[in-house]
Amino acid sequence: MIFRAAVEAIKRGLAKTAATLGSGLKTLLHGKSLSEEVLAELESRLIAADVGVRAAREIVEALRVEYRAGRVERGEDALDFLKKTLKARWKEAPTGLRYAAGKPTVILVVGVNGAGKTTSVAKIAKTIRDSGRTVLLGAADTFRAGAVEQLKTWGQRLGVEVVAGGANADPAAVAFDAAEAALSRGVDVLLIDTAGRLHTQDHLMRQLTKVRDVVRRKIPDAPHEVLLVLDATSGQNAIQQAQVFKQAVDVTGIFLAKLDGTARGGVVVAIRDAIDVPVKLVGTGETPEDVQPFDPDQFVEAMFSA
Repeated sequence: MIFRAAVEAIKRGLAKTAATLGSGLKTLLHGKSLSEEVLAELESRLIAADVGVRAAREIVEALRVEYRAGRVERGEDALDFLKKTLKARWKEAPTGLRYAAGKPTVILVVGVNGAGKTTSVAKIAKTIRDSGRTVLLGAADTFRAGAVEQLKTWGQRLGVEVVAGGANADPAAVAFDAAEAALSRGVDVLLIDTAGRLHTQDHLMRQLTKVRDVVRRKIPDAPHEVLLVLDATSGQNAIQQAQVFKQAVDVTGIFLAKLDGTARGGVVVAIRDAIDVPVKLVGTGETPEDVQPFDPDQFVEAMFSA
């Protein structure tokens, strides 16, 4: 039942993508024989779904080889080939959040303002708590008006404590206090919400690096995960963000937010190609319950479910 619910949640989240990509490709391919013209149109539609130019060309070129060799001739077979090839792009990708051998595991959450970062922190906290682990939140997003209060509100709703500083507090100082509190209280996971960064402003990215380094001095080997929250609706701009954040703080995983609002869910493929960082979680709605682990097979099937 839980598995079925997870599958349905992903389908709902990808409904707009499926309506655009899946339905469109079924119309293009169903009951038809392949041709060079159909292959060219297939490539264009993959690019339009934000799968990325590189991935679209590689996938269609591999299909073209099979077509010219006479091994794939029907549109239905081409669709199966497409789904199989997309799933294979995550074959070696790690799944699930990574936890430290000892306490606490430190997870740094980064991203630009407007991506849904603080709400995503609440979703991550609930996911961790539901796994049976204790969680402490660090409110280091001190520059955005209302961000700390927003996180405190989520903490109260979820029954999770929040470490916060005063107005306009130094984010690194808040992160340090949160690390001390996590150690003294013996919690399993410290989840730190960082100040939203404009990925085009170097000095802000350097401050984010400072937050990471301060936590690492208190807890060696931390952070154990650096999750980048990306707005799925931002398309190719999300890829640029991913590249800059990875360079600044060595991103280890992606939280793909606002999946339910986009017709371009294929951006997960482009992100994988651009930075070789796995998607760990996807946000499929507005509430803390609306989060699912990223499962490549489920995801690809949902992309074509319309």
